Amino acid sequence: MLTALWVLPLLGAVAALIAPRGSASAARVVALLASLAAFALSVVVAVRFVPGAMGYQFVESATWIPRFGAGYVLGVDGVALTLVLLTTVLVPLLLLAGWRDVEGRGAASRRPHTYVALILVVESMVLVSLLSLDILLFYVFFEAMLVPMYFLIGGFGPRVGAARAAAVKFLLYNLAGGLVMLAAVIGLYAVTAAEASPFSAGTFDVRAIADAAATGDLGASPAVINAIFLGFLVAFAVKAPLWPLHTWLPGAAVESTPATAVLMMAIVDKVGTFGMLRYCLQLFPDASATFAPWIVGLAVIGIVYGAILAIGSTDMMRLIAYTSISHFGFIVLGIFALTAQAQAGSTLYMLNHGIATAALFLVAGFLVARRGTAEIADYGGVGRTAPVLAGTFLIAGLATLSLPGLAPFVSEFLVLVGTYARYEVAAVVAAVALVLSAVYILWLYQRVMTGPTTEADRRIRDLVPRELVVVAPLLVLVVGLGVYPKPMLDVITPAVDRTSVQPAEQGVAAP
Repeated sequence: MLTALWVLPLLGAVAALIAPRGSASAARVVALLASLAAFALSVVVAVRFVPGAMGYQFVESATWIPRFGAGYVLGVDGVALTLVLLTTVLVPLLLLAGWRDVEGRGAASRRPHTYVALILVVESMVLVSLLSLDILLFYVFFEAMLVPMYFLIGGFGPRVGAARAAAVKFLLYNLAGGLVMLAAVIGLYAVTAAEASPFSAGTFDVRAIADAAATGDLGASPAVINAIFLGFLVAFAVKAPLWPLHTWLPGAAVESTPATAVLMMAIVDKVGTFGMLRYCLQLFPDASATFAPWIVGLAVIGIVYGAILAIGSTDMMRLIAYTSISHFGFIVLGIFALTAQAQAGSTLYMLNHGIATAALFLVAGFLVARRGTAEIADYGGVGRTAPVLAGTFLIAGLATLSLPGLAPFVSEFLVLVGTYARYEVAAVVAAVALVLSAVYILWLYQRVMTGPTTEADRRIRDLVPRELVVVAPLLVLVVGLGVYPKPMLDVITPAVDRTSVQPAEQGVAAP
C-alpha cells in the first residue's frame, strides 16, 4: 500500500502531462482525481494503522544497492502517518485552489499541464521521504523534490523576474544544506562499515542504526557523532526553515502562486522538522542532548523574530510567510525540548500549522487575485462587500494566533508545557511572544476588513463555490482538531515516546 501511495500521484503527473494540448481542464481533472485517489489510500492506511503498536507498520522491503547496504524500505509510524495525511488532504485542495492560477498561452500551450504535474511530483517525493526507512533513499528524494519546487516557484509566479530570483535563492540555500547532509550521510555509512560497529557491513537502515545508537554501540567517537549530527541538522534547518537559515522563505512564498506557497510552507518544509524527529533524535540521541540548548535558543529567536517582522510587514502575503518562521520556531522548540509532551505537541503542530496556514494563505490569495495587490494599505472595509471571505479570513487568522478552541492552541500549549519542564526561560519567552501573534493578525484583519471601504474594494466579489469547497474542509479541521485532538494524539504519542526516551536511557542529563 505504501508504494501505491506515492506512485499514484506520480502516475497522475504523467497522465496530466500527456493530456491533449490545449485541454487544460482535462489535465486538471486528471491531476485532481490522482490526488483524491492518494488521499483515499492514505485513509485506508490510517484506518488499518494500530496506534501504540511497537515499531513501524506496513513495512515493505526490497533490495536496491546491496553493495552499499541500501534498500528500498518503506514503513510508517504515528509521526509519518500524521504528515502523510496532511499531505494527501492538502494537495487536492491546492489543485482546486489553483484551478485558474495558470492559464495557457495559445491553443498549443502546456503550461497548465506542467503546473499540476509538478505539484503531483512534489507530493510523490514528499510521501517517499516520509515513508522511507532507508537513509540513502530518503536523501535522494529529500534533494530531488527541490527540482519540481524550483520550477513551480520560478516558472509560474506572477512576476517572472522576481519569481526566478526567488527560485534560485531557494535552490541554492537548499542545495547547500543538502551537500552538507550528503557528507554526513557518507560519514554515517563509514561509521556503520567500520570494524568497531556492530554491523557486519555498512548499512543505511534507520531501524538498525537507531537500535545501535540507543544502546551506545555505534562504535564512533562523540566528536564524529556530533559532526554527523550537525550535518543532518543543517540540511533540516534550511528546509524547515530555522532562523538564521530562513531568508529564502519570504521571497519564495511571495513570488509563487498561492497554491505553490502553501505546498512549500505547509508540506515540503515539514520534511525538515520531520527529519529532526526521525533522524537527528533517533540516530544521534547523545548529540541531540548536547546541542539541544543551542537549538532551543535559535528556535526562541525565530519565534520572536518572525513575529516582529510580521508586525512590520506592509505586504499581506509576506506577513503570512513571516508568521510561518515564527511557527516553525515553536515546532523546533518542542522537538529539542526532549520531552515526550513537547514532541507530541510539535508533531501535532506540524499538522495544525499546515492546515491553518493553508487556510489563511489561500483566502488571502483569493483576495489578492480579486484586487490585484497585496499591499495592506490598499485595502479597507472588505468585510462589507465580501462578508464570507472576511469571515473565513478571520477564523483562519484566529487559528494562526492559536485561539483556544482552534487546532493550533492544543499543539502550542503542549509544546510550551513540555518545554517548561527543561527550559523554563525559553518557555516563558515563547509564551510571551504569543502576544505578538495577536498583534499582527488582529491588526491585519482590522486594516483589511474593517474601516472605510474604497471604491476598488466595493467591486470585490465574495467567495465562489469552488473557493468555498477549498476553504470549508480546512476550517472544519481547524475547529474539529481544536475541540477534539485525541484521535491524532493517540496516533502521535506512542511514536514520540519511543524517540524522546532515548537520551534519558543513556544517562544523558537534561541540560
